[in-house]
Formats: sequence, C-alpha cells, structure tokens
Amino acid sequence: MLVGLHDADNTGFPNIPLMKLSAAYKQAGHEVRVYSEEITFDKVVSSKVFTFTPEQDLPVSTVKGGTGYRSTTSLPESVEHICPDYSLYNCTESYGFLTRGCPNKCPWCFVPAKEGDIRAHADIEEFTRHRDVVLMDNNVLASRHGMDQIARATRLQLRIDFNQGLDARRISDVEARILSKALWLKPIRLACDSATQMPSIQKAVALLRWHNATPRRYFCYVLVKEDVQDALERVRFLKGLDLDPFCQPYIDEAGTEPTLEQRQLARWANTKMLFKTMTFDDYKESRNGRV
Repeated sequence: MLVGLHDADNTGFPNIPLMKLSAAYKQAGHEVRVYSEEITFDKVVSSKVFTFTPEQDLPVSTVKGGTGYRSTTSLPESVEHICPDYSLYNCTESYGFLTRGCPNKCPWCFVPAKEGDIRAHADIEEFTRHRDVVLMDNNVLASRHGMDQIARATRLQLRIDFNQGLDARRISDVEARILSKALWLKPIRLACDSATQMPSIQKAVALLRWHNATPRRYFCYVLVKEDVQDALERVRFLKGLDLDPFCQPYIDEAGTEPTLEQRQLARWANTKMLFKTMTFDDYKESRNGRV
C-alpha cells in the first residue's frame, strides 16, 4: 500500500504524529511518501495542529487528525510509543514528549481540555536517535517523572531544549540545581504570559544564575493579548533582568488576526537590533501605521 502523509500546517517544523505514522506504516511493510497531488495514493493521512490553518483540497477519503481539525482521536498506543521516522523531515534532532498534559488551566490554552492533567508519557530513550533533543512538554517541571528524565538526559550527555518554555513558578532550588547540570541546546526558555508571573520569573532567574545554569541570558516567551500595554510592561521587566523576550501575539481558535499594535510589539521586541536601539513608542511612530 502506498501511503501519503500530509502536513496541513507546513510550518517547516516536524510533525511528530506524522513521523510516528510513517515509522509504523514502514514497519508494516508499506511504502510512505509525503503527500502530493500528482501521486495516486492508496491512503492519505493529514495532520493539522492549528485551527486557523486554511482547509485544503484533499481526497474525500483522507483520514484527518490533530487539534487543527478539532479531532479528539489519538494515535494507537503501539504507534504513540514508536520511535518517529526522522527521515520524513530529514531531521538532525530528535523530537518528543516526556510528559503530556498540564495542571494549569490557562484560559487561552487547549492542553488541559485535550490532554488532561500532567502525567508521565515516555522515557527519553524511546524517541532519541540524535545527541540533540527537542522536547515539547507543556509543563515538565510539574512531573517527578519529567524531572527524573531531565537528569537522565544529563547522564546520557544529551543536549536538550524545551521549546514550549518552562514554568518559572515551579523552579525552586532543587529544580534549578537539576536544570543547571543539563546540557542545553539553546538558552533555557521560560514563559511570562501574565503580569502575575513576574515575581516567579525574577526568583527563578536568580536561582538559575546562582547555580550557574548556562547560557546565563535566558529566553522568555511573552503572550501578547488585547492589553498591549500590559505585555509591554512585561517586556521591559524581562529586559531589566537581562532576559531575551520573544513576543507572541495571541491568535484565538477562530484565527482572529492580531491587532496592528500587537504585531508591532512583536516585531519590535523580536528584532533585536530594533529592541536594543529604540523605544517601542519611537518604533510605532517610525512605522506610520505599518507593522
């Protein structure tokens, strides 16, 4: 059987379910290719992460899955815990989850509704085939299993990156010590989605630097909702801590376009030459109504 795998979002970032399906189909003796309209497939499977990704013209019989399709279907356990086929995206890094779910119930996040509370998911060796490993856990520090796996990655000399950001509210002296021993593929990523998190960020950064978690200039996601002034204050606060803020304008489930000011803040803060040389007010004035 010839199977076509379709990445609906096509962001360039590897789609883990598709890589796992590829491994499973190949293991069963089937031929797998990236979907193309020019090829006649016996079966087509499409995965979509984002609800705002436009619908595409696919065969009627296409099997669709993922949050973007508002699907509640999960991969079978035998597929969920197979090592991904990294050749599908020519990956030079491994990708996976140590934990699933999250104990927080942030109103803008779909994870608790889709995955439930935090739980152990996999040991790091299950999906690791490279020295560099990108981990996509939503709140790994809330899990004892997650913390044990970070320590295990250190013993295995793996370089890791939690690309969804770490919850600073869960970084005590114990966590900071474990994180300081890890080998980081990129600077530690934190998240400051609301002003209430600022004291926790300040405390976590102090602990991480005390334990010499390097590189010492950490990265921090900043959620930008309708109150742009609130986000700007968080950006200024993070700059004062010598962190590297990265603004993400909020896009709701319907795909509502962020406002001009939200997009301007993101462009100013995320373009470091602009961020270091001018204020946000000066940037807005210079753009004359453009991003």
